[in-house]
Amino acid sequence: MLRMDNVTKRYQHRGQAVLALDGASVHVCQGDFVAVVGPSGSGKSTLLLMLGGMLSPTSGRVLLQGESIYDLSADQRARLRKKKIGFVFQTFNLVPYLSALENVQVPLYLAGVEDQSQHQRAAALLDRVGLGDRMHHKPCELSVGQQQRVALARMLANDPAVILADEPTGNLDPETGQQVIDFFEEVNQEGRTVVMVTHDPRAAQRAKRTLRLAGGAIISSSEERLHVA
Repeated sequence: MLRMDNVTKRYQHRGQAVLALDGASVHVCQGDFVAVVGPSGSGKSTLLLMLGGMLSPTSGRVLLQGESIYDLSADQRARLRKKKIGFVFQTFNLVPYLSALENVQVPLYLAGVEDQSQHQRAAALLDRVGLGDRMHHKPCELSVGQQQRVALARMLANDPAVILADEPTGNLDPETGQQVIDFFEEVNQEGRTVVMVTHDPRAAQRAKRTLRLAGGAIISSSEERLHVA
């Protein structure tokens, strides 16, 4: 499903050379649920952005369903993301002046879905995440947990095969964070592939497999769930 072959990413920051990823190789099978863990600055978010076609490597290849993502043009990569990949971020990235319903409609609008179908699909997804009675509220009128649920609904708008999540519970209280991970387990059981970057060992414990990064390198890959006291 997703593969990185010997991927390295170097860039300059304030005149200093930074090695964000160092020869990383990853294979994520269809239907997998992978937690990516490691200290801050270890390359977790860089790895996720590369898997999502949003950050080109310095060297190496990234493949989605056998297709080399960075051999595509920027427009082709954008179409691939819209069709196959759903993103969730710690900061939600909701449009502040749009309602919850309109935020979920955005990827459907960009995909050229007809207006009535946009509305019906977005409303059904908000119902699914328990916000059927909040669909006309703007983000500032919703709690932090409700905003994350809008982001989860938007993530599913185009029915993606792959979900990439960057610290999806980072801004949430423990109970709400647990609900978000429950949701990821649910969509994974539906056959979607999930790759989740997290600092939270309790969230990582729920994944099927764990990748541990340090200094831009993958130092371990385990199918055993983490043990949390």
